[in-house]
Amino acid sequence: MDFTDKIAAVDRMQAYIAAHLDDDICLAALANAAGYSKYHAARVFAALTGKTPFAYIRALRLTQAAQTLRDNGSQVIDAALDSGFDSHDGFTRAFVRQFGITPQKYARETPPVRYFVPSPVAHAHILDREDPPMQENNMQRTVTITPVERPARKLILQRAKKTTGGDYFAFCEEMGCDWEGLLDSIPEKFDTAALLTLPRKLIVPGTSDTAAGVEVPADYAKPIPAGYDIVDLPPCTMLYFNGAPYENEDDFCKAIGIVCEAMDAYDPGVYGWKFAPDYAPRYNFGACAANGARQAIPVCTAR
Repeated sequence: MDFTDKIAAVDRMQAYIAAHLDDDICLAALANAAGYSKYHAARVFAALTGKTPFAYIRALRLTQAAQTLRDNGSQVIDAALDSGFDSHDGFTRAFVRQFGITPQKYARETPPVRYFVPSPVAHAHILDREDPPMQENNMQRTVTITPVERPARKLILQRAKKTTGGDYFAFCEEMGCDWEGLLDSIPEKFDTAALLTLPRKLIVPGTSDTAAGVEVPADYAKPIPAGYDIVDLPPCTMLYFNGAPYENEDDFCKAIGIVCEAMDAYDPGVYGWKFAPDYAPRYNFGACAANGARQAIPVCTAR
């Protein structure tokens, strides 16, 4: 079995887990999805994801339970049972190990915690593959542009020291990839977590122009996670560029590229705006097949 086969096998196991997370998942079913023996399926899965299959499933189910407690005001015992735990105590112990806080306290205070947000293993190796030229790909190139008014607000961010230019893969290699789950756990956020290209005024000595962050209301007063900063942003108009949905999840880099091309070619002066890179960062929200790629950039009235 070569490395490409292993990636494909783990990708199939991840897809099976996502589709059956609310069901009983056994190793035999995962092995069947992978096309390997149970021993090899478990071994390859752990090698490429960093977790055993059942640690991975448990982390996903605990994250799902945390989201339920955050959003629906559910009772802890209901969240426990829905997550496959048969006791309140067992769920509480697992929740504390995963998030460092009891589910009861989390439901009351909803502080930022590190949700487990896995990516398909194929994405980690997508740059190693040779892709067909863009013109041979059938992806739609339609990009919609929507202005969104943002009030004065705060930005919670984790700064890179070496990564520049908003490079997602370099940022994750330098800082890790758990920022997305942590920032998206904040219920007060205006939008999902994004990779940022910072304006000069937001760069501090010893750091670069790249960060991960999320916007929250100006009166946000909860504790900030260790290693993160919080800064004020002025009111501004953000132009959101949203690409079309696409079929193959592995095409996310192409989808982001299409949106970047549209942003570079766009003339905001047609509608009386100009780009205002000093007002706020440029936001890269990534891409998913169902919703396309999405980015945002600040503008102001042209004078």
